[in-house]
Amino acid sequence: MLKIGIVTMSDRASAGIYEDKSGREIEKFLKENITNDFEIIYKLIPDDYQKIVDTLNELVKEKCSLILTTGGTGPAPRDVTPEATREVIEKELPGFGELMRMHSLKYVPTSILARGTAGVVKNSFILNLPGSPKAIKENLEAVWAAIPYAIDLIGGDYIESPTAFRPKKKSK
Repeated sequence: MLKIGIVTMSDRASAGIYEDKSGREIEKFLKENITNDFEIIYKLIPDDYQKIVDTLNELVKEKCSLILTTGGTGPAPRDVTPEATREVIEKELPGFGELMRMHSLKYVPTSILARGTAGVVKNSFILNLPGSPKAIKENLEAVWAAIPYAIDLIGGDYIESPTAFRPKKKSK
């Protein structure tokens, strides 16, 4: 079965100070855009570099084909998600972060402060999303079409989605 990891990085949400709305927004988007069965492995952790690295590695070992993170992508001192992601991935796919920042500029000029990235390790695709539920939806809408095909290319589990782009096969 397709496994998807959702990781929310938030000191306050992980301490129970407030509810994690960002992780739930990712889950909602996935349920609206994936038609085959999948299992979500959800993690809520503090903004801690080593904890992020360990959690991402754990989800890769659990064979999550898709790992979506939220939070920790800004310029604040505790925002270390992109750096931790880069430690885990084997290949960075910077076009995802570039497109998300460009798309977000339509809504908010501070999107240029976002540092989220994407990359692959083994059969897992990892994407860093911002912490705002509204921005999560906007960013996923901007890049989603390419994600299932990227996972095909790295040998991950198939994601069936009506909004995914896959090149047409050439007929002989």
